[in-house]
Amino acid sequence: MDTKTIVTGAIVLLAIGGLFVWGAQNRASLPENSASQKSALAAAETPYDFGTISMKNGNVEKTFEIMNPTDTDIALTSLTTSCMCTTAYIVKGGARRGPFGMPGHGSSVPRANEVIPASGRLGVAVIFDPNAHGPAGVGTIDRFVYLEDETGGVLELEIKANVTP
Repeated sequence: MDTKTIVTGAIVLLAIGGLFVWGAQNRASLPENSASQKSALAAAETPYDFGTISMKNGNVEKTFEIMNPTDTDIALTSLTTSCMCTTAYIVKGGARRGPFGMPGHGSSVPRANEVIPASGRLGVAVIFDPNAHGPAGVGTIDRFVYLEDETGGVLELEIKANVTP
């Protein structure tokens, strides 16, 4: 083999290896929902289906009511989304805090650091941008929002829609 072929092959192998390392780091920052315990927090409804929505009409929003049915305070430590097209905000006393989004896409997701008192409630506003994926983003979508509490328990919210141009 000539030197040029060997160098090109080495560069390709290093690039592929780098992608594996980068992907593993990003995966590590996402909640392990299948292995995580269920949170004591509850939501009045999940999943929520927006039905058919049009890209030309822009963002859609749903506020989920999160409840703490226990007799002790629960600290919400993390609020993340499954895709960059989806953002979430904590809604409390008419004020919004966020945005919270998908980890590992160029910026860090802030810590939730919110205590939900015993028998208390909290809103989580979820916004889906049907234009985020461009013209190829039509069809059925299924996105998730993960609320992780101080014990490592996860409450999973889900939004669905059929996106049309």
